[in-house]
Amino acid sequence: MKNYQKLTALVIWTVLSACGNRGDLVPAKGQSLPQPAYGEIKKPTGEELITPSSQARPERSDELLRRSEKRQDDKFDLPPPG
Repeated sequence: MKNYQKLTALVIWTVLSACGNRGDLVPAKGQSLPQPAYGEIKKPTGEELITPSSQARPERSDELLRRSEKRQDDKFDLPPPG
């Protein structure tokens, strides 16, 4: 390997290694977490704020078709005009 290739690899490795912050999520200095929703007693933590709800990421339905079924006629499935 040539020197510039080694230097490029070192720079890329350094940049990528800086991406992995493993600490707790905290607000920036001078900022605070959002107020709790109306009716809630405690403020949400940073982890709770980034965890998607079941509505945001619904469960996948893996129900397999047991038999073929004929599709019903759809009167709104029209060909394009022209």
